Amino acid sequence: MAWVSDAQLAAAVSEAGGLGIIGSGAAPADWVKEQIRIVRQLTDRPFGVNVMLLSPNVDEVMRVIIAEKVPVITTGAGNPGKYVPALKEAGTKVIPVVSSVALAKRLVRTGVDALIAEGMESGGHVGELTTMALVPQVAEAVDIPVIAAGGIYDGRGLAAALCLGAAGVQMGTRFMCATECTIHPRIKEMIIKAKDRDTVVTGRLTGHPVRVLRNKLARQFEELEERCAPPEEMEKLGVGRLRAAMQDGDTEYGSVMAGQVSALVRRVQPAREIILDVVQGAAEILRAAGRRVSAS
Repeated sequence: MAWVSDAQLAAAVSEAGGLGIIGSGAAPADWVKEQIRIVRQLTDRPFGVNVMLLSPNVDEVMRVIIAEKVPVITTGAGNPGKYVPALKEAGTKVIPVVSSVALAKRLVRTGVDALIAEGMESGGHVGELTTMALVPQVAEAVDIPVIAAGGIYDGRGLAAALCLGAAGVQMGTRFMCATECTIHPRIKEMIIKAKDRDTVVTGRLTGHPVRVLRNKLARQFEELEERCAPPEEMEKLGVGRLRAAMQDGDTEYGSVMAGQVSALVRRVQPAREIILDVVQGAAEILRAAGRRVSAS
């Protein structure tokens, strides 16, 4: 959610009862500090920052998070182990994203507080396992809370995740069409118009596959993969493309990272409405399931 989830969206989600996350991506530490302070001006609820451990600014960003005593940090693209002691000393909960059971077990040993088991249905960087398969395996393998991510749109997804052993869910794509999300309107429109097969995974040969909405850039990546181009050539093609999409509205040559649930997103609505829809929908489903079990 880099270039997508800034202070405005994170604060709106937290204020509505969720846990809003600032997506720091490769942003400099000063930007992250500014976003943290804006969130605190907008809400007194807990919030978090997501840190990509491959960012060239990761050490500086971690120092800001520790100094600011951010309540929660989520991490991706690496092992946050070396930062865990200082983060926990600052009172920060550490929740890494995992895409396999092996990684989940390894990160538990570093002392993290929970895990996000993210299936390949999600937008952005993905693994190989689906949410349906991954979540119960991770939940069985560890003794800390597991949060399900990937392919979750409404109360049906939350109810399913809870039944699979998750303690909650992480959602991204639907919140791209939240009123408070500041991405370019053309990208929101593209998501709303998407059909069930309009996402594709590119960049597998780089070792960092990414799910995006199909466009001319995605086709360029597919052409490079067909001729087995060097990973460096693919990485060069991707530089700056996420910002071009989310901030400049480039729907053709921007990297429109979005998940398979794009086809379910039909309108722009406030974050509070999204959260109420998800929570109330799940409660109704689980109550109905309970009645059916009782009746049988």
